[in-house]
Amino acid sequence: MEKAQVYAKHKRARVSPKKVAIVMDMVRAKPLEEAKMLLSFDSTKAAKMLLKVVKSAEANAVNNNNLKSEDLYVSEIYVDPGKMQKGGRAGSKGRYDPLFKRYSHLTVGLSSKEIAKVAKEDKVAKEDKKSKKVSKGEK
Repeated sequence: MEKAQVYAKHKRARVSPKKVAIVMDMVRAKPLEEAKMLLSFDSTKAAKMLLKVVKSAEANAVNNNNLKSEDLYVSEIYVDPGKMQKGGRAGSKGRYDPLFKRYSHLTVGLSSKEIAKVAKEDKVAKEDKKSKKVSKGEK
């Protein structure tokens, strides 16, 4: 997949990366409107956080890059683990039970369908030129 045109990030989100990854798989490579609809009907904390990031990326695309929101799709979406807040509590038999409060860095990248088509056509044209050069060299 090509690199996204517009990004939005949420650093130090107080949700486990493992839980966010499940929600991210639902909206990966979906059109923007469909992704927002899926996230708005999901009741998890991760979905609510992701919806804010997706809306922020849409606002960045429309206001900063003059792209149409109808042409946008989620081209890149991933989660990175953040710092862990380590603590603990008393366990059974006088032991210590560790607690890890995990944080995440959420990243959403949007691209325009029109620009993606043009880039794909350019890539195919370059490959055709290379294959013609190779075939001329063989003769």
